[in-house]
Amino acid sequence: MSSSPMAGKTMRAVQYGGYGGGFAALKHVELPIPSPKKDEVLLKLEAASINPVDWKIQKGAIRPFLPAKFPFIPVSDVAGEVTDVGSAVKDFKAGDKVVSMLSLKNGGGLAEYAVASSNLTVHRPPEVSAADGSGLPIAASTALQALKSGGAKFDGTGKPLNVLITAASGGVGSYAVQLAKLIDLHVTATCGARNIELVKSLGADEVLDYKSSDGAKLKSPSGKKYDAVVHCTVGIDWSTFEPNLSDNGKVVDITPSPSTFLNSAIKKLTFAKKKIVPLFAAPNKEDMEFLVGLVKEGKLKTVVDSKYPLSKAEEAWAKSIDGHATGKIIVEI
Repeated sequence: MSSSPMAGKTMRAVQYGGYGGGFAALKHVELPIPSPKKDEVLLKLEAASINPVDWKIQKGAIRPFLPAKFPFIPVSDVAGEVTDVGSAVKDFKAGDKVVSMLSLKNGGGLAEYAVASSNLTVHRPPEVSAADGSGLPIAASTALQALKSGGAKFDGTGKPLNVLITAASGGVGSYAVQLAKLIDLHVTATCGARNIELVKSLGADEVLDYKSSDGAKLKSPSGKKYDAVVHCTVGIDWSTFEPNLSDNGKVVDITPSPSTFLNSAIKKLTFAKKKIVPLFAAPNKEDMEFLVGLVKEGKLKTVVDSKYPLSKAEEAWAKSIDGHATGKIIVEI
């Protein structure tokens, strides 16, 4: 591989040195700009979006597997411009605008430059802003894969389904509502009272305040039973879901707890028709290209909660940990 044009130059970045510490553990540093390996691209970052998995890794939720080593530059979902490519990369060249998912193991998103695998990098047309694009890799892919896991089809062959989306004003939920309506599913959604109008504007047919009596019971105002649930929050028992499901209803849990796995195993062993399944979304190039295409066509939008400059990344981090963001939290580089 030829020497990178950025070799020897430095960049601003935000990193932490060990598990724990929350936003206060983030440190602003000056580091060498990384060089791409043969199947990687070097990106000059324009925007990064924070996902809950980012601060869960910091808390040690996935230790000892993640991160690969300390100090660690967090965040994986980014948009930017290619400045250099590895020797084996054929699909990208310097100057290309892209959306990428960086590896969770090596991170890199809270920085001016980052290296990304060309396999998880897709072209970003001019209609898709960096902020909107950076929201897609984990959150929109999770929404898409959860709906598919619940039986939804995006190739025109699907049948009409009634779906429930919990925490519908969050990052994954706000994409899930739009994707479900794109294929004409009937959407019941739950969210906080302040976000009811927003979730209706995304296309939801019925919206419940999760603190109301019907909201707490997940009861459809029109009496619908759910064929699929995209479950984007925590703390709801199977006993609350079960009476609201259709005969073959399926709860797809995107933040599975030990009880999710136990319940899932029991349902399998007893051949139960109503099921709960854990989902570990794995973003892939095909899904990312599909999602970027929908944004380009105006069929999907990224709901942006707030934007912060890299110099205030710790405020963005604290906002995500707080757990009440409406849509995506974006760091502009």
